[in-house]
Amino acid sequence: MASWEASTTSTGPARPTGSIALSSTQHDQPPRYPEAAATGRTKRPLVIVLGVLFALGIAVIAYLGYRPITSTPIEAEALGYEVIDDATITVRFKVVRDDPSADVVCIVRSRSRDGSETGRREVLVPGSTSSAVEVTTTITTSKPPGMAEVYGCGGSVPQYLQPQQG
Repeated sequence: MASWEASTTSTGPARPTGSIALSSTQHDQPPRYPEAAATGRTKRPLVIVLGVLFALGIAVIAYLGYRPITSTPIEAEALGYEVIDDATITVRFKVVRDDPSADVVCIVRSRSRDGSETGRREVLVPGSTSSAVEVTTTITTSKPPGMAEVYGCGGSVPQYLQPQQG
């Protein structure tokens, strides 16, 4: 064991003299800094794998959410238009649908030369035997028309456009 000696000549703290004997129980105590196994480093690959799987799961959900689940059931394409006068334009368009027997409603619109919408019309495309149908319709405009286009088509036909049963 070390003995302590106080020095009256020095202003510092008392210093031990001799050697310090370590008991055998000090070697059996756990180390001051835990080893890698105790700190969770062995869990790091598991956390990385779970993180990658989570990111892949989110990517798959996003992909499925943003892509159409089935093919587009109704497609429309403008084939041409003709300006009749300062208040009238005709538009010719093609509708292709998966179920040719189903009625479809299409919205066509006219735009002036400055790009503003000047006329709009809903057109009933009745069911037929062919999946592709060409339609021509006339749009009345509020300003001189510059062009016409198909705004979109859908399978939900409003009651006022459905043919009267009788």
